[in-house]
Amino acid sequence: MKILAIDFDGTIVEDQFPGIGKMIPGAKETINELYAMGYEIIIWTSRTHIRMLEAVEWLAKNGIKYHRINESSPANLRMYGNVDTRKIFAHMYIDDRGYHPLPPWNEIKEAVIERHPLYADKVARDGQL
Repeated sequence: MKILAIDFDGTIVEDQFPGIGKMIPGAKETINELYAMGYEIIIWTSRTHIRMLEAVEWLAKNGIKYHRINESSPANLRMYGNVDTRKIFAHMYIDDRGYHPLPPWNEIKEAVIERHPLYADKVARDGQL
């Protein structure tokens, strides 16, 4: 499975930290589509404590699907002796600080699929497309 680490503030929502800004157009649809396609989605944020809870509640209220928040995949934890480091392992990091300015979400989706196609995982597992 290909893992995507997606930042919250400035990437899913407009950066209004410590508040939560408006959703960035296309974020929900694209994230949920990537989730449905089989990408593992990790929300990657510097929020902690009450601010983290606010983000989790916002994601649930707005119907954005993800597998975990600020936690590496259990398979990757096992690879490293079940040690959960502060660095989230992902095949791609989607963050407004890395893509400045952040491209539209439809372009982000195209880049994800082009750089990290899921069919390569299927070939490795099944030996066929």
